[in-house]
Amino acid sequence: MNRASDSSASYDRVPYTSLSYSETHPDRLATIARLFGMSPPPVTDCRVLEMGCASGGNLIPMAYSLPGSEFVGVDLSARQIALGKEMVRAAGLSNVTLRELDIRRIDAGMGQFDYIIAHGVYSWVPTDVRDHVLRVCRENLAPNGVAYVSYNTYPGWHMMNIVRDMMRYHTREVDDPREVVKRARELIGFMAGAVPDGNNAYGAFLRMYDRMLHEQRETSKGGDDSFILHDELEEVNAPVYFERFVAHAEQHGLQYLSEAQYHKTFPGEFPPQVRAGLEQLARDRIEFEQYLDFVRNRTFRQTLLCHQEVSLRRTLRAEDMAGFYVASRARPVAASPDARAGVVEQFRSRDGATLSTDHPVTKVAMAYLGEVWPRAVRFDALLNQARATLGAQATSDAEQDARALAANLLRAYGYSDQLVEWHVYEPPFTVDIGERPLASPIARLQARERFTVTNLRHERVRLDALSRRLLLCLDGSRDRQRVVECVLAGVRAGEGQSVEELRDTLAAEVDAAMHWLADAALLIESRGEI
Repeated sequence: MNRASDSSASYDRVPYTSLSYSETHPDRLATIARLFGMSPPPVTDCRVLEMGCASGGNLIPMAYSLPGSEFVGVDLSARQIALGKEMVRAAGLSNVTLRELDIRRIDAGMGQFDYIIAHGVYSWVPTDVRDHVLRVCRENLAPNGVAYVSYNTYPGWHMMNIVRDMMRYHTREVDDPREVVKRARELIGFMAGAVPDGNNAYGAFLRMYDRMLHEQRETSKGGDDSFILHDELEEVNAPVYFERFVAHAEQHGLQYLSEAQYHKTFPGEFPPQVRAGLEQLARDRIEFEQYLDFVRNRTFRQTLLCHQEVSLRRTLRAEDMAGFYVASRARPVAASPDARAGVVEQFRSRDGATLSTDHPVTKVAMAYLGEVWPRAVRFDALLNQARATLGAQATSDAEQDARALAANLLRAYGYSDQLVEWHVYEPPFTVDIGERPLASPIARLQARERFTVTNLRHERVRLDALSRRLLLCLDGSRDRQRVVECVLAGVRAGEGQSVEELRDTLAAEVDAAMHWLADAALLIESRGEI
């Protein structure tokens, strides 16, 4: 092929869109480690290394929200590191360092890290670099540290390779990256329409993939070609079976801890007979998850590793949950849930996962978590709150209630992280708007260039035009009235509409959008005029 094979040159020409990944946050890594009996370093005072950090879209928001911790990012692309350094300077951060560096040059001189992240690296680099990724995870990882490695997986990628091979063949003589993406999209569109309808699995797959590309373009406003270029069409894309990845990690003195999405390690979406069948097929945990990948046709994993010397406890224990924080976006199915014992109530999350329980404390606790979302509540405080709400209906056995509540919330966590979340710290956002609203400085910097920003829960939040304009105005220097004027300055009155009428209409819309930003964990405590 005429296309350049130098990966760093490819990323310099079309930088990878650098976004946040909530599954990589030290809070997520530490939470799962603690659940399995480890004692990872506190996330508020730790060292974090990210290999393949691009322009710091994942690392920089972490550094802002965890000012007591140190963050180091390395990437081979000089252009992306330069962009990241500009963001670091603009944000005024002193606890994050970005370096243009080959992963193979990372050595003991960089010290040990409590958390190591390699997102979007392992499957997209040559064999020797994959070895170095795991070598760094071994040699530079603190004794009780956790490493995160994501990678493409079989069997799902056997199907994805069909479209990848076609697109690479069709663009084999094209050198311009933008033209590569344009022609690749056109080919898939043609193929999706060319294969006849009917009971044709191949045609259905092509049409599904074509829809995915269209949706991706819509959500990125048509300007983001980096995903298809660097994910599907990169020179190296080497999926691997989960079992073989674990074996590779073991060769480097590492062991499998869990998945960053803990609920993905369970077959919760399948009926009982499928779960029983998987248990009969598998001799151990690794085989169980490999067979589960077969059933799901899985294409991607986000695996957590730790040192082989660490002793893990595979059974989650309710008695260990006192120091954790809990959050839930689930809502009761019933309009007025009945807290009495023996009455089963259901709580459902946005992804359809459901927790059914007749335990009074659990029912009250879940309802309360839904009311205070997106805040996380310490488990012991949640228990006390629920028992106080029940009053005379609460049992006299607080320890029994604590065990039942913890067991139910852990069960829900195994169903879906949309249903219940566990955390080891409380993120620094506020849901109180205050007199002079202040949005996250990182989100405001990101909003200058795009509609997708990172909130204080390290999640991506998609803004509309109004919320984006509003976010840019929330620098802590304006009261509510001046915020409306700031937004108004960027809005034109419609035909036949006076500025005063627009102001009145906009004031109500801004108030609603302000509460939406608060619920999206994008506001911080105002410290007065800035």
